[in-house]
Amino acid sequence: MDQTSTLIEHIVEAWTQLQTQQPLVQCITNSVAANYAANVLLAAGASPAMIDNPFEAESFTTISAALSINLGTPTSEQMQAMLISAQTAQRTHTPWVLDPVGYGTILKWRSDMVDELLQYNPTVIRGNASEISTLSGNQVQSKGVDSTLDSADVYNQSKVLLEHAECIAISGESDFILTKEFDAIIQVNGGSDLQPKVTATGCALGALIAAYCAVATPTIATLAAHTHFAIAGKLAFEQTKMLGHFNVAFIDYIHSLNSDLIQQYADIKILKI
Repeated sequence: MDQTSTLIEHIVEAWTQLQTQQPLVQCITNSVAANYAANVLLAAGASPAMIDNPFEAESFTTISAALSINLGTPTSEQMQAMLISAQTAQRTHTPWVLDPVGYGTILKWRSDMVDELLQYNPTVIRGNASEISTLSGNQVQSKGVDSTLDSADVYNQSKVLLEHAECIAISGESDFILTKEFDAIIQVNGGSDLQPKVTATGCALGALIAAYCAVATPTIATLAAHTHFAIAGKLAFEQTKMLGHFNVAFIDYIHSLNSDLIQQYADIKILKI
C-alpha cells in the first residue's frame, strides 16, 4: 500500500472514530459563524458547545475533548475567554485550533491577541492564504477577512509557523496542510468555488478540525476535516449549481459522508517540504 492509500485509510478510521466518540467541542467563534459551525459539527457527528464567556471558560475547557478559537468578531469578553481557554487547553493537553480571522495591521487589537495566543501552542493553525501569509511575517493586503492570495503561493512561506503548532492548514482552491509529523506538505483537492460564497464555511472547517483532533493525531485530524469538506463540496456542486441549494446539499453531504465515499473521492497528494 502506497503512502497516499495509507493516509486515506487513516482518514476513514478518523471518520469512524468521530461517529463513535461524538466528541464535545468547545467553540469560541464569531457571531456570523456560530450557528453554521454548530450545525456542521452536529452533521459531522460531533457535539458542539458555544461556551465563550470568561466566567465559564476554564471549567468548560477542562471537560471538552477539543477547543476551537476563531477571531472573526471578537468581543472584550470573548478575548478574555480565549486566553483562559487556550491556557487551560495547554495545561490539560486538550487539542485546540486557532483560526486567526482578519490577522494583519488593519485589525491590530485582534492580531495582537493572536500573537499572544500563539504562546499557548495551538495544535493546528488554520486560515486562508492571506491570513496565514501575514501571520508568517509577510505584508499582505487582504480584502476584509477574505483572501487575496492563492493557497499554492503561500505554503512555503508558512513553514515558520510550525514552531508554534503541529500543523498549518491553508484553505483555497486546493488546501495545503504542513505537518511536523510527516515533515511534508499534503495537498487536498476537491470542493467547489461556491464554498467561499457561503458564510462561515472556513470558520466551520476550523471547528471540524478541532473535532477530529479529539479522535486522531493532529495531521490525520487536519487531513480528515479538509477531506470531509472537499468531498462534501464536490458532491454538493455535482448535485446543484444554485447557491442556496448548494448550501443545503453541502450540509447533507457533511452528514452522509461514509467510508465508501472517502475511499472513492478523497483526492490528496503528498509534497515534500
